[in-house]
Amino acid sequence: MEQLDQIADPNYVAGLTERPLDDVREMRNHCQQLENALSYVRRLVQGRLDIVGGEFQRRRDGGEMGTLSDLVHRLPELLSDEGIVGGGIARAPQEMEAASAVSAAYEVRLDQVLSVNQLSETAEMTDNELAQLVEKLEDFEKEISQRRHDLHTRIDQLQAEITRRYRTGEASVDSLLT
Repeated sequence: MEQLDQIADPNYVAGLTERPLDDVREMRNHCQQLENALSYVRRLVQGRLDIVGGEFQRRRDGGEMGTLSDLVHRLPELLSDEGIVGGGIARAPQEMEAASAVSAAYEVRLDQVLSVNQLSETAEMTDNELAQLVEKLEDFEKEISQRRHDLHTRIDQLQAEITRRYRTGEASVDSLLT
């Protein structure tokens, strides 16, 4: 997560106009890789939130505490496109190796909130435990979404600098072909 803090620091783009074009491209690519990693983890959070939130909503609608078998039976419904909390188009993570440390750190934090093994226990949790879990997962998803937003802002800044260089003639499309 240190990488994300460094990129969020305004000094990350200080003197951007003086940096070589290859460096700016590398910075942009690195930010995109980190965004892909966070996007992947966000989808993991959303899947768990769909399962826990679905069970919580079922109970709020008058359903009784279920069993693991009930939960497994409802998984296709809970994880369908209609159940997606954040919306958007699902896409496979790309170039994850460069951002694997960030992804791994967030996955560890997600498992501390609700591990895959604990998912099977949600059917037996009390309503209060489910409500707290939904809140924790929502807070975690908001944190990741804010980090992704920060990365999108930085990617836009870097891309704008690359575009500016081509528009002003500082960089040439011909250089890409050689």
